Amino acid sequence: MLGFGKNLGSCALCLNGCLIHLFYVRHLVIRQGLIAEDNTKTRILQSAGPIFAVKGYKDSTVRDICEAAGVNLAAVNYYFGDKQQLYIETVKLARQMRAAEAPMPEWSNETPTETKLSDFIRTMTTRMVGLDHAPWQVRLMVREVLQPTAACEGLVREYFRPHFDLLLSILDEILPADTPLPTRHQIGFSIIGQCVHFRVAGQVVALMVGENELTQHYSVDQLAQHVTRFSLAALGLSKPLGSNVGTKQNETGITG
Repeated sequence: MLGFGKNLGSCALCLNGCLIHLFYVRHLVIRQGLIAEDNTKTRILQSAGPIFAVKGYKDSTVRDICEAAGVNLAAVNYYFGDKQQLYIETVKLARQMRAAEAPMPEWSNETPTETKLSDFIRTMTTRMVGLDHAPWQVRLMVREVLQPTAACEGLVREYFRPHFDLLLSILDEILPADTPLPTRHQIGFSIIGQCVHFRVAGQVVALMVGENELTQHYSVDQLAQHVTRFSLAALGLSKPLGSNVGTKQNETGITG
């Protein structure tokens, strides 16, 4: 009987070991499957991005995207449901990737307002025209702004509005407390518009100024410095550009 009990104990230990091994194998298989699914989904998004950026939502086809990603047509329906949701997720990825490449700096309570504004402008300019290339992420987001689709609402809610609110909080430290909200918005749009201009009208700018000037005077640092100086002067935090007469008002009442 003692030998039989020992055998039962050994069998129980063996069974327990087998169950642990099976659980580990099952966990590993599931994990590898999830990783494979995630890789496939990411590959589809990465392939869709450049195609959507060049052709736009309407003229891009699921077939072209699947061929570029090396997957079958059913994969888009499986991971995204339809072409529209794939496009929305691609725009979201573009936003996330661009923000990660040029993150907004963090400031302390002692950071000067001028520094905050300068940092904000530099970050936005870098995202628009920096990093030594014209990535599909920027092209896709600009296209979405110029030709809005169902993805525009999410882009505004999750990307544009938080950054615009941040800029408004900086302007709150500069503008008089009684400045009307529409005026605050217009000032904010004027600053952001300068950063966006050199992306949207980049080719026109190049044709107008020529290769030499473009190369020597339109780097990210130079553009960011110009937009900052222009904005600080407009806000009354520095002397007007090209003027040595300070901030004395002229006969029209406009600072100059």
